[in-house]
Amino acid sequence: MMDRNDAFSVDVFWSFRSPFCYLMLDRLIEISTNFQVAINIRPLYPMAVRDPNFFKSVNPKYRKYHLQDSQRVADYHKIPYRRPVPDPIVQDMETNEIAAEQPHIRHLTLLGAAAQTQGAALAFVDKVSRLLWDGSVDGWDEGMHLIDAIDAAGLNGRALVADVNVDPDRFDAVIAENQTAHDAADHWGVPLMTFRGETFYGQDRVDLLLWRMMQAGLPVQN
Repeated sequence: MMDRNDAFSVDVFWSFRSPFCYLMLDRLIEISTNFQVAINIRPLYPMAVRDPNFFKSVNPKYRKYHLQDSQRVADYHKIPYRRPVPDPIVQDMETNEIAAEQPHIRHLTLLGAAAQTQGAALAFVDKVSRLLWDGSVDGWDEGMHLIDAIDAAGLNGRALVADVNVDPDRFDAVIAENQTAHDAADHWGVPLMTFRGETFYGQDRVDLLLWRMMQAGLPVQN
């Protein structure tokens, strides 16, 4: 992996419930590996938490298209893909009602924020997002699955979980800072990337982001 250049730094606003965050993961890692780019993963709570009424008011076509398109993107890029079991969001799929308590997504997002404070959020989402989305594990929240994934990211899984459990407010403050920065961007969704104040929304904008950085002088890989 190349040395990082602060002149080429990308903020990536990330939800652990978004399939499209997961589906662009390999391309972000490729950029991080092959170019002098700092990929700053900034975890957010998903729309279902930020706006619990979103799924009640959204066009009924939204879910069907979203499910079809995420599978299509996975097939196109040959990415192992299945929606997480259990869903990180507790939601009644018949009524779209979002539960008041959200233990799964809160825990995941706090852990992601804790990894962010250690400068290891990209490594964290690399391992944890695959655990959730690649279909290899049922019950990602059970046993040692999550701790093992965090360990595989080069972090201490037990210590990270303990840090979050002891002082969740500290990491909620990190998430709040991420949300403030997200709100300042020119789109409201995820995955969302910003480079020098310019906003790139969606997994299909990774190549456009790289092109823009090259326009700004990012050296081409050897």
